Amino acid sequence: MNSARGLNLPESLSYEKRGRVAVITMNRPDAMNSLTKEMLIGLEAAFDDFNNDPELRCAIFTGAGERAFCTGLDLKVALPALNDGDALGYEDPAKRPFQNVYKPIITAVNGMCVAGGLEFLLGTDIRIAAAHAKFGLAEVRWAVVPAGGSHIRLPQQIPWAIAMELLLTGNTIDAQRAYEVGLINKVVPAERLMDEALAYAQRICENGPLAVRTAKEIALRALNNEPKFVLEKTMSARVFASDDAREGPRAFAAKTKPEYTGR
Repeated sequence: MNSARGLNLPESLSYEKRGRVAVITMNRPDAMNSLTKEMLIGLEAAFDDFNNDPELRCAIFTGAGERAFCTGLDLKVALPALNDGDALGYEDPAKRPFQNVYKPIITAVNGMCVAGGLEFLLGTDIRIAAAHAKFGLAEVRWAVVPAGGSHIRLPQQIPWAIAMELLLTGNTIDAQRAYEVGLINKVVPAERLMDEALAYAQRICENGPLAVRTAKEIALRALNNEPKFVLEKTMSARVFASDDAREGPRAFAAKTKPEYTGR
């Protein structure tokens, strides 16, 4: 097990403290850093520790390897659990990734950032991407919806038409397009990704920590997203309970074209 300050985290997560900066890494590169229930629970524990550690002022969130930041839930494991009503650690309908983390989070996107990976990105503050990174929400292709806050956060952060394109088509955009529409802050060569993220983190750490934390808290609380998250959770439940939501993961696992009925 990977541990920090007494935390017991799965091997699929790495949590390192570099002075005043926490580096939290999804470490499942052979599976494109896709998320399991254990990873979701571990990420919450790691970021809670970061948020409550007075020595830490900024976090860098990234993925291991060169292919993917995160490709979302492991469809063969986690999505069937959602179909059966497992909230995967998000039982609170008003809860979404990082919404109560008031210290800055910098995302270093080292590859594919889709589905749940993009949903985590949307809860972070400054985003640096390698030039080969891609972004998207493929859930509708598999007859489910991105219920981790995307319907609320994405239209808040980029133009409506671009948000709808991502939500409704399941298509991806490249890093340059993500930069153009304001989804990310900067595109850099892959070999410079962590250096750029650390440079941002160090700059933030030079500022007054109470001022930085308060600035982010005001911005987050002013959005008042909790009632919107409840709406998303309630309406998405009917999708996850549908026949189509079982057909999608089946077809994905079998590498066949799904046959949807709208039921």
